[in-house]
Amino acid sequence: MIMSRIEAPPEEGAAPRGDLVGRLLAGLPAEAVHTDADVTASYAHDMASFCPSGAPAVVVLPRTVEQVQHVLRVASELRVPVVPQGARTGLSGAANAVDGCVVLSLTKMDAILEISPVDRIAVVEPGVVNAALSRAVGEHGLYYPPDPSSWETCTIGGNIGTASGGLCCVKYGVTAEYVLGLDVVLADGRLMSTGRRTAKGVAGYDLTRLFVGSEGSLGVIVRAVLALRPRPPQQLVLAAEFASAAAACDAVCRIMAGGHVPSLLELMDRTTVKAVNSLARMGLPETTEALLLAAFDTPAPADDLAAVAALCEAAGATQVVPADDAAESELLLQARRLSLTALEAVKGTTMVDDVCVPRSRLGDMLEGTERIAEKHRLTIGVCAHAGDGNTHPVVCFDAQDPDESRRARESFDEIMDLGLRLGGTITGEHGVGVLKKEWLARELGPVGVEMQRAVKQVFDPLGILNPGKLF
Repeated sequence: MIMSRIEAPPEEGAAPRGDLVGRLLAGLPAEAVHTDADVTASYAHDMASFCPSGAPAVVVLPRTVEQVQHVLRVASELRVPVVPQGARTGLSGAANAVDGCVVLSLTKMDAILEISPVDRIAVVEPGVVNAALSRAVGEHGLYYPPDPSSWETCTIGGNIGTASGGLCCVKYGVTAEYVLGLDVVLADGRLMSTGRRTAKGVAGYDLTRLFVGSEGSLGVIVRAVLALRPRPPQQLVLAAEFASAAAACDAVCRIMAGGHVPSLLELMDRTTVKAVNSLARMGLPETTEALLLAAFDTPAPADDLAAVAALCEAAGATQVVPADDAAESELLLQARRLSLTALEAVKGTTMVDDVCVPRSRLGDMLEGTERIAEKHRLTIGVCAHAGDGNTHPVVCFDAQDPDESRRARESFDEIMDLGLRLGGTITGEHGVGVLKKEWLARELGPVGVEMQRAVKQVFDPLGILNPGKLF
């Protein structure tokens, strides 16, 4: 990790650390309040590189809504910043501490409160792990589609805070499309409910969507009503090898233009394939320049895969191999899920971008990224949710080498600039956090930033909620 320090904005009348801890302990059990320097340091940052972080004054792990309200009331009265956190698997620094803050970790609030097969909803606390929810609803014949690569460890609260995506977004959509309602503790400790648990509802402004992706800057999510779907059939996966990334992207365009609706359409470039093989010895074809994975969970997935195989061959695929069964399919998906971990092992440190472009410009994005890698003499692997146009260029570098670190930062910025020039966005699913603050302003423009700051002022007039993030 390459980090410096985040200092909280000075507040008149801010309380000394002893007063803060004493006030917190008046409404929290002692085991929920941690001040040991080694413990607080372990909560200082998420998984993003090049993002500054500060030293928390205290880490609090509440178990109830009332305890969260107490923390916010104390923080508001004493003008102390609060940084909400989930599992800290984020990649933008959105969960990074600021000096003297209260880190509010929601991981102990991990109850699945309700699963309703009739209403097709789940009601959960923010600390529920994504994979745990998926397995629990699966026992009822239901399905919660959003599945980030870190789904075995990331929490629903964190997914909502960053508006995360996943491998299956091409068919099923992103987290925002599954959040029906929220309970949110505001900066002053008041509890507000938004949204609904009904299938339809248009009463008033959509405050639920406002909180999705707000990165803990508007309030603290303490309960979520999530939409579920019937569990689909087991998906089958096809792997297609291409002699160029451009040919693979052409295949993506043919598949989407042909009206096909894959449950997954993922791309791994040669650098990523080699990294995964090096890490896990999976035997992926290293002779390919791009590996495209397509999956269908339809009643007759073999027929859909055959149609997509023909389109891949028409686009120039050198080999197309459909998986024989669910086990082989899962092996291919595991390779894709390992991509970021494998690329991190190449040099020890990575900067992970998540630029999203129109599908029609996907080939331009990959070719441009390759040119940037050559210009800066760096290893940059690309894995992508190709069906969404959501690319993850991963810059691999030696954090102990100042010159290489500088080139890594420059290449990262050039990749984001490329995405904007192609009509895309600086973040498809990782959020802004600290890492992309400057780029958010460029994407939104001055009027857009002014309006977003105005919204922040309404919900957090003292500016104590996750300061230093987004703007």
